[in-house]
Amino acid sequence: MTSADTPVVLAPVTEDLVAGGPERHRRPRASSLARAQAGTAGAFLLPNLVLVVIFLLIPIAMAVYYSFEKMGSLGTAQFLGVNNYLDLFRDSYFWQTLWNTLVFTVFTVPVGMALGLALAVLLNGVLPGRVVYRSIIFVPLVISGVATGVLGAWMFDQYNGFFNKLLAAIGISGPQWQSSGPWAMTSLVIMTLWQRVGFDMLIYLAGLQGVDPQLLEAATVDGASPWQRFRRVTFPLLGPSTFFLLIMNIIYSFQVFDTVWAMTRGGPDYSTTTVVTYTFREAFDEHGPQQLGYGAAIGVVIFLVTMAITVLQWRLSRTRDQAS
Repeated sequence: MTSADTPVVLAPVTEDLVAGGPERHRRPRASSLARAQAGTAGAFLLPNLVLVVIFLLIPIAMAVYYSFEKMGSLGTAQFLGVNNYLDLFRDSYFWQTLWNTLVFTVFTVPVGMALGLALAVLLNGVLPGRVVYRSIIFVPLVISGVATGVLGAWMFDQYNGFFNKLLAAIGISGPQWQSSGPWAMTSLVIMTLWQRVGFDMLIYLAGLQGVDPQLLEAATVDGASPWQRFRRVTFPLLGPSTFFLLIMNIIYSFQVFDTVWAMTRGGPDYSTTTVVTYTFREAFDEHGPQQLGYGAAIGVVIFLVTMAITVLQWRLSRTRDQAS
């Protein structure tokens, strides 16, 4: 029998061949690789998640729980239900401190962001010694809030302070920084701007360096003036930086404590007391440990207000981006 007469044995058509052959066997490898990558990512995220749970989620849950109780450092706690929150909304001092916080926010957040943007635009160009100027403006940010408050208390002392002595040297009577509520708030705003403007400048400076120079060149070719280039091209591209700074500065304003406490202790007559300062005074400073539950209720309200403002700003920013 010749080779031509040799019967040809055909391999049976198997399910593997119909389903795609080798490609079918490569799919489990890809899925196993994806699972391995997910496991690696989870291993890197796990320490951070543990820290978030221990130092963020659990304290928030405990604060919410304690806000329904009358607590003392000794003895058993007494469950009050929503009475702490009812007392809070009837507390005139709470509304005054909330108003103080809003005033502090209005005069520090927009003004600080405007100053930071102006400095960033100035120092982003060709300016001799701009690195030195950036460092000088940024230095106050690394100073602690307590040190800033102590420095501010000395500079704005109405009897022997730096500013009043400087004004007296030119024949002007200085303001009553510590005995007048509006002037005390003004001094607090000035020190906060001095400390925070470097942060705003840094974020805006990073945003400016991310603007494509070709867009500005195209606007120049089209005849746009420097102000038109900034308003129509540069500033819209700084939207993410503006949104980030707005959220961070508002959160800082609603949580500021150390500078206020070291500089004015909330005085005179609650005129510079913020909600966080009031929480500390109620829980620890004035009434003792019997008000720990009430302080926790104020803290929960601060958390909810901050979250509401953040969500609102995020929705407005998202709507603006979709519209554009």
